[in-house]
Amino acid sequence: MPLSFLTADRTFEAASESALPYDDREHWRRPYRPGPWRVGVAALVLLLASFVLFAAVLITLTDSVSSAGPVFVVALVVIAGALRLLRMGVWVSARGVRHVGFLVTRTAPWARVISVRTVQQPVRWLGLPRTVQGQALTLVRKDRAAEDTPPLLTTHMLDFVGRPAGFDRAADTVEAWAAEHGRQRG
Repeated sequence: MPLSFLTADRTFEAASESALPYDDREHWRRPYRPGPWRVGVAALVLLLASFVLFAAVLITLTDSVSSAGPVFVVALVVIAGALRLLRMGVWVSARGVRHVGFLVTRTAPWARVISVRTVQQPVRWLGLPRTVQGQALTLVRKDRAAEDTPPLLTTHMLDFVGRPAGFDRAADTVEAWAAEHGRQRG
């Protein structure tokens, strides 16, 4: 019995029908995979957390549990930061579009979304203050000015650096979700 999910033997059409066999549109899902840079940074942060945990174990063995407590807390904070870094991005469902940042999560119901479109504009490089020319997926809402809303996706964020085709696929998917749910409301 061939294991088609482990090989590239499936046809492209069969693979593109649905990412999941049950395809529940009510659950929040990321319409793209996290990029290699985001996964690599999170792996390095988790590696740092393993060293901190090892130090906490050594402190516990040589001194006392109470003196190792703050080191365990630091390790847990580092692990939580790595997991949050992996969770960052754009998530869509039948209820709306959600932009998950490191500290802030913003959700816009489809009823308040006027449009989602790709524009050419200066974007932040890897989230830093430096800007470069690139593409951004912007969200225009009824209750906010377009300038007040940060872009959902950019070509220079951790998920899409060096992957312009990945950005195009992700932007097209989010735009398709917006178009589909815009038709349902109108």
